[in-house]
Amino acid sequence: MIESIVFDVGSTLVREDRYWGSWADWLGVPRHTLSALVGAVVAQGRDDKDAIRLVRPGVDVDAEWRAREAAGRGEWLDESDLYPDVRAALGALRESGLRVVLAGNQTLRAGELLRELRLPVDAVATSSEWGVAKPDPEFFRRVLELGGAAPGDTLYVGDYPAFDIRPAKAAGLRAAHIRRGPWAYLGADTADAALADWRIDSLSQLVEVVTEPSV
Repeated sequence: MIESIVFDVGSTLVREDRYWGSWADWLGVPRHTLSALVGAVVAQGRDDKDAIRLVRPGVDVDAEWRAREAAGRGEWLDESDLYPDVRAALGALRESGLRVVLAGNQTLRAGELLRELRLPVDAVATSSEWGVAKPDPEFFRRVLELGGAAPGDTLYVGDYPAFDIRPAKAAGLRAAHIRRGPWAYLGADTADAALADWRIDSLSQLVEVVTEPSV
């Protein structure tokens, strides 16, 4: 019986078009160029921020991020960045009696912006707030604390098999792999993705699966 459901954020609930588009604008390159580079480095198993380093060799990404913030061109998130099924699905899951939590590898600012959206959830946390990021086992220990349920009664939903599904299962949680976003499609046929208890294409589908009496 699932009692708590915890969601990754990027490419699970939030489209990352704005995130990478704003970086491309800041770096002065076409958005498609940076997007293609992100796909290339991810396919090579590298940090997605290596795409920024390819465009500007030797760049200090954190320092560049601070410069963007100081220039008023920093991180932003609003309703248009959510996938269309997010608000309704989160609400339906919460109304069914589940504890609904958001926890992903995001910045402090992203946590603030997510809370400002007033989504129908019980809690929001980010890796920057915790000081630990996926796939570190400590992140999933924090997930369980925030979710408030036993590992076998907690479901983690994410798009990136290596960072979401494999470590969640290693921590004893149940896991759902949602196929949207580049990491999801790229990793859909991997051994990590095969570990998922459910493989879904939308959050609407997740609601149907999780609220079935037999789950």
